[in-house]
Amino acid sequence: MSTDPFSQRPEAVGDPPQHYGSPLAEQRELAAGAAIVDLSDRDVVTVTGPDRLTWLDSLLSQSLARLAPGESAEALLLDPSGRIEYAVRVVDDGETTWLLMDAGTGAGMASFLDRMRFMLRVEVADRSAEFATIGSLGAPVEGVTWHDPWAAVVAGGHQYATVAEHPGVGWTYSETLVPRAGLAALADRPAAGILALEALRIAAWRPRAATELDATAIPHEFDWMRSAVHLEKGCYRGQETVAKVHNLGHPPRRLVLLHLDGSDNIAISAGDEVRSGETVVGRVTAAATHYELGPIALAVVRRATDPAATLTVVGSEGAVAATQEVIVPTDAGAEADVPRIPRLGAVRRNG
Repeated sequence: MSTDPFSQRPEAVGDPPQHYGSPLAEQRELAAGAAIVDLSDRDVVTVTGPDRLTWLDSLLSQSLARLAPGESAEALLLDPSGRIEYAVRVVDDGETTWLLMDAGTGAGMASFLDRMRFMLRVEVADRSAEFATIGSLGAPVEGVTWHDPWAAVVAGGHQYATVAEHPGVGWTYSETLVPRAGLAALADRPAAGILALEALRIAAWRPRAATELDATAIPHEFDWMRSAVHLEKGCYRGQETVAKVHNLGHPPRRLVLLHLDGSDNIAISAGDEVRSGETVVGRVTAAATHYELGPIALAVVRRATDPAATLTVVGSEGAVAATQEVIVPTDAGAEADVPRIPRLGAVRRNG
């Protein structure tokens, strides 16, 4: 039996709760800032010691060396080829840097960091058993709080989306860490389930490691340069690929929002194929029913997929027509204005 006080509510479904009986009503409450979300399955890693920020700055994609107490950031740990291994939500309290992680990723991140300490004055600890995460789109509960930077392009970042007003502008999301022993004191607060949070996240075009990432994912494909990558900072693992794709190339895939035809009530799930005609062009990463937009999904598709094409999502119950809302454009990347160099030995002709 779960010891999570939110899961012990009579109307709760899931652990942590996916919903409390009314997912759409819970969305409205959450969007209005009147509800909190139990995210107690998520992980927490801490880094302490005087070298913690400069050390993390050297490893991660975001500029963290001058992170002020209480300031929030987002960063990615990339492999040497520039593929995303971990997405990290970062906040420092002046003595400890808190790394908020998706469920099941904290131990791996802590293990990697511990191997990279060398002679630096840092200590790494997995604190997932001590602290639980509470999500909110209103005033956060009391505790160490990470405020999502997705609402605007961060310093040193870059946005590929070309819309007049990005839907992330209204994304006021935050996560607060509370001692697990203190969860019971919050259990009588108005609460929304994870399904409500996911629907609002999808509508805000907000990527998440647990849903959008696979073994080949790079930041450019998700417009993650907007919040998690500093293009002018010093060296870090995977930086060469980040710079090369951004300045000279194009990401092989791109994130899209899909508006799904809900007339037949066919369920769509993460992993379902996205097709253009008979050709598989991508996969759904997350799907939900939004209280205003109806059935929606995030999907990763081939970069060259025609943005105007009507796509088909093939679920276990049948096929659903889908229209795209472009997040990452087909021409994303190649931002550097690099002059063409004549081939060696080429003769320039006048006239």
